[in-house]
Amino acid sequence: MDSSFLQALINYYCQEGYFRHVQTIANEGLKTFGNDPVFLFYHSYGILMEGRIQEALLSLESIKNKQEVSLCTMMAMIYAHKKRPNPDRGVIMDLDAKLKEHRKTVGQEALYFAGLFLWHIGRYEKAREYIDRMIKISNGSKEGWILKGWLDVTSGKEASIKKAGKCFDEGLQNGNDIFALMGKAQYFEARQNYSGALETVNQIIANFPRFLPAFIKKMKLQLALQDWEQSVETAQRLLQKDALNLDALKMEAVHYLCREGNIPEASSRLKDLISALDQLEPQNPPLFCKIALVFSRTCGRNPDILQLTQMLVDRAFSLAPQNADIATELGYQMLFQGKIKEAMKCYKTAMALDETSVPALTGIIRSQLMEGKLDDVEQQLEFLKEVQQSIGISAELSYLRAVLAMKKNKRQEEVITLLNDVLDAHFSSLQGLPLGIEYFEKLNPDFLIEIIKEYLNFCPSQPAGVGQPPSPLLRPCASVLETVMKTVPGLLQAAYLVAKVKYLSGNYEASERILQHCLEQNPSYAEAHLLMAQVHLLQNNFQPCAQSLELCLSYNFQIREHPVYHLVKAQAQIKMGEIAEAIKTLQMAMNLPGMRTSTPSSKSKTIEIDGRDRLSLYLELVEAHRLNGEQHEAVKILQDAINEFSGTSEELRVTITNADLVLMQGDVEAALTMFRNITPEQTYFVQAKEKMAEIYLKYRRDKKLYASCYRDLVEKMPSSHTFLLLGDAYMNIQEPEEAIEAYEQSLKKNPRDGALARKIGNALVKTHNYSKAISYYEAALKTGQQNILCHDLAELLLKLSQYDKAEKVLRQALDHEPVNDLSSLTEDIRYLVLLAKVYSKMERTEDAVFSLQQAREMQAKVLKRIQIEQPDAVPLQKQLAAEICAEIAKHSATQRSYEKAITFYKEALAHCETDNKVMLELARLYLALDEVDACQYQCAALLKNDQDNAAATTMMADLMFKKQDYEQAVLHFQQLLDRHPDNYTTLSRLIDLLRRAGKLEEVPRFLAMAEKHSPRTKLDSGFHYCKGLYLWYIGEPNDALRHFNKARKDNDWGQNAVYNMIEICLNPDNETIGVVLQKSKNQSSWL
Repeated sequence: MDSSFLQALINYYCQEGYFRHVQTIANEGLKTFGNDPVFLFYHSYGILMEGRIQEALLSLESIKNKQEVSLCTMMAMIYAHKKRPNPDRGVIMDLDAKLKEHRKTVGQEALYFAGLFLWHIGRYEKAREYIDRMIKISNGSKEGWILKGWLDVTSGKEASIKKAGKCFDEGLQNGNDIFALMGKAQYFEARQNYSGALETVNQIIANFPRFLPAFIKKMKLQLALQDWEQSVETAQRLLQKDALNLDALKMEAVHYLCREGNIPEASSRLKDLISALDQLEPQNPPLFCKIALVFSRTCGRNPDILQLTQMLVDRAFSLAPQNADIATELGYQMLFQGKIKEAMKCYKTAMALDETSVPALTGIIRSQLMEGKLDDVEQQLEFLKEVQQSIGISAELSYLRAVLAMKKNKRQEEVITLLNDVLDAHFSSLQGLPLGIEYFEKLNPDFLIEIIKEYLNFCPSQPAGVGQPPSPLLRPCASVLETVMKTVPGLLQAAYLVAKVKYLSGNYEASERILQHCLEQNPSYAEAHLLMAQVHLLQNNFQPCAQSLELCLSYNFQIREHPVYHLVKAQAQIKMGEIAEAIKTLQMAMNLPGMRTSTPSSKSKTIEIDGRDRLSLYLELVEAHRLNGEQHEAVKILQDAINEFSGTSEELRVTITNADLVLMQGDVEAALTMFRNITPEQTYFVQAKEKMAEIYLKYRRDKKLYASCYRDLVEKMPSSHTFLLLGDAYMNIQEPEEAIEAYEQSLKKNPRDGALARKIGNALVKTHNYSKAISYYEAALKTGQQNILCHDLAELLLKLSQYDKAEKVLRQALDHEPVNDLSSLTEDIRYLVLLAKVYSKMERTEDAVFSLQQAREMQAKVLKRIQIEQPDAVPLQKQLAAEICAEIAKHSATQRSYEKAITFYKEALAHCETDNKVMLELARLYLALDEVDACQYQCAALLKNDQDNAAATTMMADLMFKKQDYEQAVLHFQQLLDRHPDNYTTLSRLIDLLRRAGKLEEVPRFLAMAEKHSPRTKLDSGFHYCKGLYLWYIGEPNDALRHFNKARKDNDWGQNAVYNMIEICLNPDNETIGVVLQKSKNQSSWL
């Protein structure tokens, strides 16, 4: 290994903070090149950065007179003295004076290594001064340009980063240089050109296969491209070359934790990583802390992982007991495990070490908030509010303010505004970061889950009723959780919350699929079982609901002390008609500790019961008594609820239930009066107005008053959500023009809402104002915020046969750099599928097939990732893949590429085995190709899935007819007619078959079945055609003519009826020639 190779390794490990690695490589250099002063300096630097200051100073003293490293050695000595607990100012000043004097006369090498040292310790601007001077006196030294490129690319300034590429190109003019190529890769990465960076790294691997940092960089770039499989494969290659490689071990642990959600494997890999750290970086507290940080924030507070991360931070603090940041992180480790008192001690220790530490003070406030010391928290937050103005907005402080506001029962709007600020501040810190270890750390899924839980506190505990929009607060929850699941799909806690949001949004099937995934990963997840019971209950699946409740209880016996368990159980009993049992269940729940504020609190630890859950039990008990005919008991429990919740934020829910009770007794006016008394300042004002509107529409049949409730809502509480409700109300009463106005007002208040813009477009389409709809879509797209509308606009243009315009819109939507995130891929697939439809209409078959092939390739990528990132969407995406393949097959069949068509139909069935349409199309293709056995197999498989499939039954009968097995053909038709007696196409075919089989006497039975099936049968042209056919065949031409005449003007049956009438007139006695002609005609029409 030459000197430049070793120096490139050392520079890489210096930047990564692997200081024992730096010493190891420096020792290799010293063995190879003797007492080379450069390697002696690096060895001393590694010792210094491990905190062994005296040892480093002694080592640096021995090389301070070596010309090439004299300048950087003096700088390192000053840096070392400053790191001492009690720096000697005299010594520092003396060294500083010598440095200033010495740097006037040094050569280019000394300037280069001085710049390199300053870069490693983060002094970019000072380093730039030295390197610029070095480049000047050396007439453009290659090394100088390369280091200047590194300074630019790591500066964090966009203007400097842009210049870095030219510097590296200068450095690479005389051939490959590892340090320059690594810099070029870093430049591409900083410009978010990950493919270009990967290409450069592959060039390094090809030329320098022993340079392991190139493999590490490749692994990280593959992750940035969201290609987990390739990234893990590279990690495994690294471990084959270096069994203790820290980055590869870390990547494997992160993969098992974040991607797979496999806690035992993640825990095992994390232990391996800790063991490797002990051997390779035993004196590196910042590295211990950094590793603990990423795993503790992504593990969903799993105790096994937290035990290991706490051990890492404990070790870091034992090595650096004066480090306030490490003490603060130790506090967070304690907090994640619910050890509030221990966390408080750590935060106070951190404050003693650094009185200005905002993170430590934030930790203290968080602990006090958890202990309920609200007044102390308020004082501390007021102090930090002033500090925050100078240091910028902190997401965590905004979050603590939001939680405090909620605990002090502040208005919902105030708390939600604070929570929105939290998300804005948090996600602004992630902009431009590629997927990787730093992204996981900054994303902090643990913190985001806490925020989502606060949002959900303000969402209804049950899904919205039919026709009502879900709570607008579910939208930010869904958006944040989508980001978390895309990044950390293995985090079950996030998956559970996605299921909860889907459940509250009314998407029960998706919720059930996600919960099923959660329970496959962790069968003892009690909360998931409980939510699954709620999902089953709303779908009226009582047996699975009961099973979920039993499983929930078996895994967590404490759950029986939670009101939601009893509430769900009682609701299931009520739906099954077991009212008395439900009342017993609810009464048992009412006696739970903490259910009544008047009950003295027990000293033993009990589950903290949320006020909403407590009230839900009261209201469910009211409903149970009402259903049981115990009106007096219902009123009594309701009165208890009024007394219990008077003056709380839940008081209005009692009022709304009271109004519902009065309404059920028929007193509409009394119910309306109660709702009118609810004012805009009160929490449930919107729900009250919606109830009023429902009463006006349902009981008074008054559309004007119905709409006026929503207009009043908009006047009193103008917001995007209330205008949306007004628009939906107008759509409900078939007034789309007014709806459009309301939607436009809503969109003004929330211009980024693509769903709202779609509602406006759809409303315009409903009014048949197509030109205005097109203009609206085009204007919205010009803003650049409504790309979701591209598909709608193109679809409308296709509908209006404006194919060129539709193609242009879709081409523009697809004209962008290659994308790799799931949502963009699925959007592009939708565009490509629609573009194929446009090309089909334009009769550009080859272009249509090419678009579908592109969609198919993208869909393959989506299917590969969706199973982990969005398991609930797998069936839908498989169905889409099947549809794409089926479309390609149809085009192939049209172009007479039958083998290709069969291949794609089979691929479609591989995605979706039970797709009846595809099976039928494949069967028809086999029939057209005269592959009778293959056709029969497909039909049999299709009929196994769908016994009532008329097309498959008819085809099966055709096959039997081809095989001259008339009895089997007749049997298939009979089975179909037994289920659908009015299927006259099948009946006409059966009459012809029975004639051939000599069994015309069986026909009257089927005609009678058709007559009994519907009173309108005798008016149906199909029936008259079939009866005419039968009468003709049994030798009654006059009666046959009468029935054919009744069918001759029908679009479906008219042509054949007239043809048969002509036949009868030409050959009334039905002699042989007529039979032959009829047979010929029927055979041609069949086949």
